[in-house]
Amino acid sequence: MTVHITIASTVDDELVKAFERLIPQLSSSNPPPSAAELTSLVESDASSLFIARVDGQIIGSLTLAMFRIPTGIRAWIEDVVVDSNARGHGVGEALNTAALEHAKKHGAITVDLTSRPSREAANRLYQRIGFKARETNVYRYEL
Repeated sequence: MTVHITIASTVDDELVKAFERLIPQLSSSNPPPSAAELTSLVESDASSLFIARVDGQIIGSLTLAMFRIPTGIRAWIEDVVVDSNARGHGVGEALNTAALEHAKKHGAITVDLTSRPSREAANRLYQRIGFKARETNVYRYEL
């Protein structure tokens, strides 16, 4: 299986339909993004939407958020999803590797992510490619 990774630069029906299929595999509590929401994401200076394709079909995505803070450039991986039919074939690794290379090229010195403990395969992948668990408290404020 040859995986091709690109960064989305436009939003079309194919991308919208792919997210309608992928997001429910990632989250049962959040609806898939609309075309307008995807356009906002793709056009944002603070994020890059990585798309994985096999045989021309979109089978996965990853969002890399990057922004400057006083101590440097922060990079954060969010919403990694690979279609259930394509898992275990290196798609997640290809997406993460592309995002890490992009972050490094653009000045980030670290990249963070979080993953639920129940996502055992994803956690093994992150550790295998070099992510290390941090001793930290993660807080969330609901708005």
